[in-house]
Amino acid sequence: MNPVPSTAPAILAIEDDNVLGAYVHEQLGRCGFHVTWCRNGSEGLALARDGQFDVVLMDILLPGMNGLDVLQHLRRSTGIPVILMSALGAEADRISGFRHGADDYLPKPFSVDELQVRVQAILRRVEMERRRREVPAQPSEPCAGTGALQFDEASSEVSFEGRTAGLTPSEFRLLDTLHRHSEEVLSKAFLYQHVLQRGYSQHDRSLDMHVSQIRRKLKAVGYTQHQLRTVWGKGYMLGVTEPAL
Repeated sequence: MNPVPSTAPAILAIEDDNVLGAYVHEQLGRCGFHVTWCRNGSEGLALARDGQFDVVLMDILLPGMNGLDVLQHLRRSTGIPVILMSALGAEADRISGFRHGADDYLPKPFSVDELQVRVQAILRRVEMERRRREVPAQPSEPCAGTGALQFDEASSEVSFEGRTAGLTPSEFRLLDTLHRHSEEVLSKAFLYQHVLQRGYSQHDRSLDMHVSQIRRKLKAVGYTQHQLRTVWGKGYMLGVTEPAL
């Protein structure tokens, strides 16, 4: 594998399995990352809060504090990207991970190649967001025809009538992309590449989970003027809500 160019990104791996933890530490190190490995949820939370890490890789079933609790605490103070690694691969478990604010979910077992791709995709997104923040901010634009849903690129957040939706950075990017292409069907392949920065696999449900969370959060703030629709066999679109018959 080609090493990561420039300054080595700092990765925090929170994994209590000695074999897997050592494997992740060694293999990502060979790929050019600087990896810190700890085995305890509480210790991992302290390191993630106090250290300068670019990405956190975290198991869910951890001693001291489980991964979802760690993630919930992190999201109160930081937007650091988090990839959950877990043998709990059922859809309900993935949904729970995304609801707690995970940026990605990698079911075990996985290859180091897939892990590296996921990490690099997040690092590219973070770099793109950093560059975007360096550009002078433009006034936020409401969804066409409503004047209601406000997009704030600086905070990667949307609001409706003063209520913020609580989107994760990945959810914001997805909704912002769909908003910029309102009434246009965007394929899953396009959204994976453009939003999640990786290729589409039919077994990867990350995009579906993000869509589900966006729908839930927009509903929670009372936003109904536009719908995030599934166009079966084609992809997703953000369109004006059709009146009930």
